[in-house]
Amino acid sequence: MPQLTPTEAANALLRGAVIAYPTEAVWGLGCDPFDEAAVTRLLAIKQRPVEKGLILIVGALWQIDGLLDWESLPPPRREAVLATWPGPNTWIVPTTARVPRWITGAHDGVAVRVSDHPTVIALCAAFGGPLVSTSANLSGEPPVHAREALDPRLLVQLDGVTEGETGGLASPTTIRDARSGAQLRA
Repeated sequence: MPQLTPTEAANALLRGAVIAYPTEAVWGLGCDPFDEAAVTRLLAIKQRPVEKGLILIVGALWQIDGLLDWESLPPPRREAVLATWPGPNTWIVPTTARVPRWITGAHDGVAVRVSDHPTVIALCAAFGGPLVSTSANLSGEPPVHAREALDPRLLVQLDGVTEGETGGLASPTTIRDARSGAQLRA
């Protein structure tokens, strides 16, 4: 399995690749969220139904310009979301029509995180926008905290693995609803 620099990974993503990369707590699988074939392949590799939706991860707020419907949130809710970024906080935010159904799944919002993880920042900067971020494990299995623990059944289906290590958090990031502030995943 080739180990990729962020630039090599970004170039592969532009060609429809599915890769593994470290995030704040666990290893993630990623691809171009606007490439339906790549997302469909990622979902098949992970054995995850499209209805569940996927997280978008970015390294800078500008990388999600035009994707989130900030105007539908009252200013205090919008401020609460923005106050937690960059950082290990995922929010489900109302979306614009630019976010495809293969990302939102059966939901009317999209899960988004502006990460402060250096590999994510470098990867999204090289790619020029958001990436899909879902844990690098088969659905229903525990998330992976170390590259060496990536499932060989997953690895043989990927186009590469980026260099780097997770940020050391003990569990995946929290997920909260931007409309209400309710915590959906601890």
